[in-house]
Amino acid sequence: MTEHVATNETILVVGGGISGMTAALEAAETGKNVVLVEKNPALGGRTSQLYRYFPKMCHPVCGLEINLRRLKSNPRVRVLTLAEVTGIDGVAGDYTATVKVSPRYVNANCTACGDCARAVELEVDDPFNYNLGKHKAAYLPNAMAYPQRYVLDPAIIGTPDADKAKAACKYGAIDLDMQEETIQVRAGAVIWATGWKPYDAAKIQPYGYGRFKNVITSVEFERLADVHGPTGGKILRPSDGKEAKNVAFIQCAGSRDENHLRHCSRFCCMASLKQTHYVRENYPQDGKSTIYYIDIRAIDRFEDFYQKVRDDASVTFIKSKVARISEDKDGNPVVWGVNTEGYKRYSTPHDLVVLAVGMEPSVKGMDIPGHIVADSSGFIEADPANGAVFGAGCATNALDVNRAVQSATAAALRAIQVVNKVAKAEA
Repeated sequence: MTEHVATNETILVVGGGISGMTAALEAAETGKNVVLVEKNPALGGRTSQLYRYFPKMCHPVCGLEINLRRLKSNPRVRVLTLAEVTGIDGVAGDYTATVKVSPRYVNANCTACGDCARAVELEVDDPFNYNLGKHKAAYLPNAMAYPQRYVLDPAIIGTPDADKAKAACKYGAIDLDMQEETIQVRAGAVIWATGWKPYDAAKIQPYGYGRFKNVITSVEFERLADVHGPTGGKILRPSDGKEAKNVAFIQCAGSRDENHLRHCSRFCCMASLKQTHYVRENYPQDGKSTIYYIDIRAIDRFEDFYQKVRDDASVTFIKSKVARISEDKDGNPVVWGVNTEGYKRYSTPHDLVVLAVGMEPSVKGMDIPGHIVADSSGFIEADPANGAVFGAGCATNALDVNRAVQSATAAALRAIQVVNKVAKAEA
């Protein structure tokens, strides 16, 4: 089925993370109509998967909740989840985007009561927790999910569990006959805010990610530390469930490397500095963090935060690009390299190794439907050849949350200017 929505005075925002939400809200609150498209079943993106922000160590719940309130109260934003843009045709001021919407199998009658989840038995990998655990095949994406509506995993369709979920729902919210839809969205301007993804650590072969269970990524560690994560906030080794009190953080895992990511991802150093707090909070008496680094990039307002971590007796800094990681007979990852301050060789065992993986665009510029100018890393460049398709947030560069929000606001302003010209021309 194909549905046609919006006009060329509408702004299409692709990506419902913190950047996409910001851009949509800024545009809508100036009186523009916005269609916000998100490929996942809920908004929030990777920001919703963070445990805390640096440098204040506050929880992302606050900022997300404010944005969700703004969204709920603004009728000018139409939100499409489980939706993906597959094509963009047209010219600046008059685009038509083709959007594929996958079935949720749960309609708007859902009250998020959870009866469907309690009724089913099948469990599937939990992508919100980077597959460190599993969840029921009928699930709420996360506690703050918007829309606050359950989802049925496609794996359950056609099984007795699907019938159990439908029978358990008192509100008629389970619709097993939902089908994929195609929607044509007309828009004057497009904001591309598809965010970022962690670099695939398995490509850094000397570090053994995927071979050694106790070598994980920084985004996975973030979920381990979260009280709503797979371990209830306990920092436990994936291999045996033992407490990980001696944790190594390896910086520039894949970044600043011609064989992997050429660019510096900017946020990785601060993320590791932040995560040393998690170790100390879990194990205040005997927790220990070691940061293996090339350079520490903590500029501007982050310098004080960095200095506080440097002054922490439980944190050790070793200036070194780790050469490789092995594993001893007890499953402990062993970090090998040379400390460039004194040129001393080391082979140090740890309970857990955390790779501070770099950031790359979730959708690289050359893969965006239509002609988009991108740099060598795939980030969207500000170029007149892009017409009225504007990059926002981490689709344009490696940014922390604060800078991503600023970028999204700027993109919204550019899109508003285009739509204003369209309206003026048609008046």
